Amino acid sequence: MDERTALEAMAAGDETALGWFIGRYAAYAATIINNMLLPRLSEADAEEALADVFVSLWRSAARIRPEGVRTYIAAIARNRALDALRAHRLTLPLEDDILSLPTPGPDEAVMERELIERAAAAVDAMPEPDRGIFLRRYYYGRSVAEIAAALDMNVNTVKTRLRRGRERLRAELMKGDE
Repeated sequence: MDERTALEAMAAGDETALGWFIGRYAAYAATIINNMLLPRLSEADAEEALADVFVSLWRSAARIRPEGVRTYIAAIARNRALDALRAHRLTLPLEDDILSLPTPGPDEAVMERELIERAAAAVDAMPEPDRGIFLRRYYYGRSVAEIAAALDMNVNTVKTRLRRGRERLRAELMKGDE
């Protein structure tokens, strides 16, 4: 079975297709959720968020593009983890700033989506360990000290790599605006 077939089957109400997605993507979604929630919240909260990811996938199967399943699951996992943090009045860095932004119109939404895709491609193109450091800091909300400890690096080295990563990302995104 592939993503297209499984999405079509799930949209038609086939629960085995949902099981296929769970088998294929549960560990991936759980990693995202656990990195954001544990140890701040309980394992039960993380399991609930994981279950919500696949409920959302089930409900949205007809609208998801097969090539976008992994991205969809990652986004939903991140959003469910953030919802759990908010429910317990916990936040990740910059979340309050994001929440205060006005809702974009259709044109702005398309431009925002393109910008997100370009940013994701730029981050994916970063060499390791810079990519891992960047994701840990800005996607999983880890502190510089936590990243340094996890990667057995000097805190200043992590800060320097983050600064260079931001500069690289800024330069890449500015190319598209010219």
